[in-house]
Parts: sequence; structure tokens; C-alpha cells
Amino acid sequence: MAELEKKKKFSMGSTDTERRKNLIVLFLGVILLVVVILFFMQRSEHKAIMQSLNMEKNQIQEELNQMVTHYDSLKTDNDTLNAALFVAQTKVKDLLLEVGQIKKASYDQISKYQEEVGSLRKIMRNYIVQVDSLNRRNQQLMEENQQVKQDYIAVESRNKALEQEKQQMEQRIQRAAMLEALNLQVVGINRKGKEVNNSSKAEQLMISFTLSKNVTAKRGAKDLYVRILRPDQILLVQSKSDLFRFEDLRIPYSAMRQVTYEGNQLPVNIYWDNTGFDPFMTGDYTIDIFADGNNIGTTTFSFKK
Repeated sequence: MAELEKKKKFSMGSTDTERRKNLIVLFLGVILLVVVILFFMQRSEHKAIMQSLNMEKNQIQEELNQMVTHYDSLKTDNDTLNAALFVAQTKVKDLLLEVGQIKKASYDQISKYQEEVGSLRKIMRNYIVQVDSLNRRNQQLMEENQQVKQDYIAVESRNKALEQEKQQMEQRIQRAAMLEALNLQVVGINRKGKEVNNSSKAEQLMISFTLSKNVTAKRGAKDLYVRILRPDQILLVQSKSDLFRFEDLRIPYSAMRQVTYEGNQLPVNIYWDNTGFDPFMTGDYTIDIFADGNNIGTTTFSFKK
């Protein structure tokens, strides 16, 4: 028993002073051990926090880069909106540059940047909605404009077709209403009023024909014109002012007569008086009859010597 008591006293010190020193050393060792353990624990925790903050920083940078790319893809023809997009994208680039310059980010900085990114994200979404709405409207207007052009072309095509049909109808009506000079004959008349075939004896030409029956032709007074072309291709005319309208021209005539037409056949005689003109020539004469702006008959006759 005495030996065991002696060993205990030896392990803690032989005196009270030694035992107190040994207890202090032991206590300090324990404290040091706790401090070392806490240091490594805190260091590990700090490292984990820094890694987490760096991950948050990287996520912020990645999101800002995506926002820059999104702004690049926003296209519109509106100059005012394009200017606003440029300003908004510049703010994103500035924040991205600021975040990239931070070596060690703090929790407060990360929180601040996250708030700014959230605000910029809302702004970008608003612009995306505006651009999308504007582009859809522009597309709709383009489609409507294209439809209007197609409708206009269709209407223009129909109008041209109708105009052509109208012109064809008018031509058919005009042809249907055109008179004919039937049984067109020309004879020479001497001073006694008898028919002659000698150019030297004839003093007049009598042009005889019958206006055809036509229920569609306009009724009433009609001016009938005769053109007499000599064998030498010179037109016989009484006066240079004797003109009538044919197609788009005003051309001279040899003789004219006004008749009253009622839609039925009408015999007509028109005379050319050669008094005061050169004697008739021998050869072939060409006679044309005109009414309502149309050539309604042509014939030839010959004078002998």
C-alpha cells in the first residue's frame, strides 16, 4: 500500500508545487489541443464557405454571360428599343466585369450581386416580351401586307379580265350594230341624166346601195360618207374642210348624205358632181362607204374612153 502511494506521488510530482505545475502544463496542453482542433475545424469550414462563395460567383458570371448572349439575339427594327437594349446590355457587361475582378468575394458582395442580377434579369425579360411582341406584330403586319398585295393583284387581275370582257362585249355589240352597204354599185351619169360608161361623157357618179337591216343599230339621223379614189390614187374632194372622223383620225371625204335610219333596209343614192373638176380618167376607181365611224362597204368600177 505504501509503495502504491509512493508511485502516485511520483507521477504528479513529489511536492505540491510540482504537482501544480504539472497540472497547469496538462491543462495548457489540453487547451492547445482544443485550439488546434478548433483551428483546423474553422479553417475547413472557412474553406468550404469560400468554395461555396466562389461557386456562387461563378454562377453569377455564367448567368451574366447568358444575359449578354440573350441581348445579342434580340433583334428589332425599332431604333428606340434598340438603344434601350444597348444600354441594358452595357449594364450587364459592366457588372460582369466587376464580378470578374473580385479575387475573394464576401457573402455581402455575393448577396449584392445576386440582387443586381435579379433586377437585370427582370429588365431583360421585360425587353424580351417587348421585342417578341413587336416582332410578332411586324410579322403579322408583313403577312397582312402580303395578303393585301395578293388581294390587290387578284382584284387587279379580275378588273383586267372584266375590262377585257367589257371591251370584247363592246366590240361584239359594235360589230353587231354595224351597218352594211348592200348591193353597192357605181355608174357614170351624163348631162342628160343617163348612165354612161365613157369617161369623156360622164359628168357625175351615182353611188347606189342599200343600208342593211339591223335591230341593234342606233336609229335616227345618220351621216353617210363616200370616198372616191381615182385610178391615179388621188382622192376626189369638194373642199379641204370636208372631213369626218374615222377611228382616231379626221380624214377627207368626197361626198356625204344624211339619212334617217329606222332599223330596216334603206335604199340610198349619193352623187359626186364632177363639174368644175378635171374630166374623169379612164381606169379603175375605188369607192368606200362609211357610217358611224365604220367602213361599211367597198367596191370598184371602171371608165372606158
